[in-house]
Amino acid sequence: MTTAGSSVHAREPLPDHEQKRVALAYLHEAWAEARIDGIDGDCLAQACLFAAMAEFVTTYGEEAAATFADGLGARIRNGEFTIEQARQ
Repeated sequence: MTTAGSSVHAREPLPDHEQKRVALAYLHEAWAEARIDGIDGDCLAQACLFAAMAEFVTTYGEEAAATFADGLGARIRNGEFTIEQARQ
């Protein structure tokens, strides 16, 4: 995978917001490739959520990951994960 603006040989660590932007670009690219290969979007979403939660548990522990997950409902309802669709 290649992502515009990324380099394997970075001289200095990227700031957190830039790492998140590059990581999201990698995920979008992988998502698009999986869709081209016929993988259902719902299956992709569930696999991504599992991988993300497993990473949170590994990094922060079960209790901290559970606390994070407890706050997701309110964030979803507040529209933090809603992508505006262009209306025609």
